[in-house]
Amino acid sequence: MRLKKIWSVLLAIVFTTSTFSLAFADEGMWTFNNVPKAEIKKRYGFTVTDEWLHKVQLGSVRFNSGGSGSFISPDGLVLTNHHVAAETLQKISTPQQDYIKTGFYAHSRAEEIKAPDLELNVLDSLEDVTARVNGAVKEGMAAADANAARRAAIAGIEKESTEKTGLRSDVVTLYQGGQYHLYRYKKYTDVRLVFAPEFEAAFFGGDPDNFTFPRYDLDMAVFRVYENDKPVKSPSYFKWSTTGAKAGELVFVSGHPGSTARLNTVAHLEFLRDYGLPYTLKRLQAMREMLKKFGSQGEEQARRAQEDLFGIENALKALEGQYAGLKDHTIIAKKRLLEATLRKRVAADAKTQKEYGEAWDAIAKGRQAFAAYFKEHSLIANGAAFNSTLFGIARALVRLVAESAKPNAERLPEYTEARRPSLELQLFSPAPIYADFEKAKLADSLAFMRDELGANNELVKKVLAGKTPEARAAELIDGSKVQDVAYRKQLVAGGAKAIAASNDALIELARMVDDPARVLQKRYETEVQANERANYAKIARAKFDAEGTKVYPDATFTLRLSYGAVKGYQENGKFIAPFTDFAGLFKHAAAHGDKDPYKIPASWMAKKSQLNLKTPFNFVSTNDIIGGNSGSPVINKNGELVGLIFDGNIQSLVGNFVYDEAQNRAVSVDVRAMLYALKNIYGAKELVEELTSEKP
Repeated sequence: MRLKKIWSVLLAIVFTTSTFSLAFADEGMWTFNNVPKAEIKKRYGFTVTDEWLHKVQLGSVRFNSGGSGSFISPDGLVLTNHHVAAETLQKISTPQQDYIKTGFYAHSRAEEIKAPDLELNVLDSLEDVTARVNGAVKEGMAAADANAARRAAIAGIEKESTEKTGLRSDVVTLYQGGQYHLYRYKKYTDVRLVFAPEFEAAFFGGDPDNFTFPRYDLDMAVFRVYENDKPVKSPSYFKWSTTGAKAGELVFVSGHPGSTARLNTVAHLEFLRDYGLPYTLKRLQAMREMLKKFGSQGEEQARRAQEDLFGIENALKALEGQYAGLKDHTIIAKKRLLEATLRKRVAADAKTQKEYGEAWDAIAKGRQAFAAYFKEHSLIANGAAFNSTLFGIARALVRLVAESAKPNAERLPEYTEARRPSLELQLFSPAPIYADFEKAKLADSLAFMRDELGANNELVKKVLAGKTPEARAAELIDGSKVQDVAYRKQLVAGGAKAIAASNDALIELARMVDDPARVLQKRYETEVQANERANYAKIARAKFDAEGTKVYPDATFTLRLSYGAVKGYQENGKFIAPFTDFAGLFKHAAAHGDKDPYKIPASWMAKKSQLNLKTPFNFVSTNDIIGGNSGSPVINKNGELVGLIFDGNIQSLVGNFVYDEAQNRAVSVDVRAMLYALKNIYGAKELVEELTSEKP
């Protein structure tokens, strides 16, 4: 499972709701202010101290593009996955130099290449602001008004914190409204690439081996973080373990899981099973075919499409597994039983029944209503009908100017003053955008919109303007100057007058669809989001009444800690050992004829006779992870790096809804494989010396 890619690919397509879950066994993605220290002590005999947690927190890094990482040296080196770095690798590549294919290594700091628009976040502190957010809601407010009041309060808290501390400040909704926490991050935007292996090494086995184990992937990349043109000092970093992990050993994962739906109501899960997932799978399948067709035109087209195709194929495999899980009657039956048990507990007391009893039915009613327009919401409000980087920029320009004219408390969340700097980093990125690729993507999504909403739909007719999707996409891309960063800045500086006067084709389209999109979003916020925010909060309080702090919130792309053990598992009556080694890599390649995607890079083949083939390569553990955990460090109780999360096994696919310690496994690159490859295959002696503080 390419954990980062799954999560980021689905943002504009899938609708998720964060709830909460009672943890069993090694289950749980725990916030750093609610780590189950007693349970860890009971199960593994290790005492988690506040000092240990603080060091782990400051050593952990969030890639704002979707993914995780960690500091691995006192001079700002950050380790993550190759597939987290792939977006940057593609942006710095050219037709003459494809860094995804060939890899990259900077022998000196002068050779490091700056990422054009990468933002890294390090959690500085977090604070419970639930009382302040809920205090904005007055008694008797309608759900929609209450939602608006909370949103205004959140905007105010974020602005106040940013101005006071200078840190990125995000108010995060936990337990779907049960709590609100303020996360403050140190933000870095000068991030430079140091090392990445070849694609063949990072993604050996390709899509056929994705979500499987045994695995043999060197899915790693190294960046360096700068501030004021100097490497940042990072005293809280993870030292490389010299021995690695052993079977049965306690290990921790500190990362940023994107989203889960562990205890969505049954009605909510049935909506995903019957509407959301089938629709999303259909959309992704169409996108995959378009990307394959575009990539078949030539080597350069294949290079341009590779990163998107990689993500789509990954997401398809993941969602197909989730869909199969929701169609599994045993999983839904288990969810029904858990829900019925909690509802029975609530109904047993007249007071709790009055406070919480109607929550489940209210959520079901909102989801039933959403079924009538969820496609329009996805296509128009979320922009799935306009799959174009350039259109995304045009829409952001139109909305940035419109939202900036409003009081901060009334703006769409992504356009508030506290969040504007991160938006502008992307909006004014100099990363290359290719017109032919834009046309192919946009034509495909316009055709999908036409087929899903109908050719006679009034908005569809306005968008297509009497042309085929292909002709309209070409007209829009050719008729736009949005690719020019200077033009983007000119429009923002000119404000509402410049936006209104622009005859740029994509700006005109963004203006055309903005009102319908806002109407759909407002309806969704009123009928679904506000309804669920209020009623999931009631369910959360019912759980708190019964279980206290033994429940953990669903994933929200915020820093979480999971604990577990290095442990194999049974599959089809066969024991799967927890470790693979270099010998297995060469054997696996030979078994598949040494052909793509099982082709070993030339750099590895040239060194084969000199390698210690018993070197551990990948391993599995019971840590609870999900999309967004890509690049998370795996550490031992001494806070030493023993591995790097990059995947999950096939049994982990339903982990969005349930966790099963018997077979659900996280897959990591072994620290010994990374260091051995750097030394003995890539000759990265400067990097090895910095990582180990010793001469190689």
